[in-house]
Amino acid sequence: MKKIKKMKIKINGKIRSIDCDLNLDKLIYSLNIPLKKVAIELNKEILDKNKIKKIKLKNNDIIEIVHFIGGG
Repeated sequence: MKKIKKMKIKINGKIRSIDCDLNLDKLIYSLNIPLKKVAIELNKEILDKNKIKKIKLKNNDIIEIVHFIGGG
């Protein structure tokens, strides 16, 4: 049986352990986050959501996910 390697990333200030082969698209999906209602920052750089399928996560990446809230 093959052992899955893990890495640590920080999401909104909390450290998480994830599979090494996970890309950002799969992470967002696994967190049940609707892409249309968030902005995503990776290592202090705001991302184009059309390109997240191509972004491979690395050990010690820092991700901030900000939800949009309507109001008046």
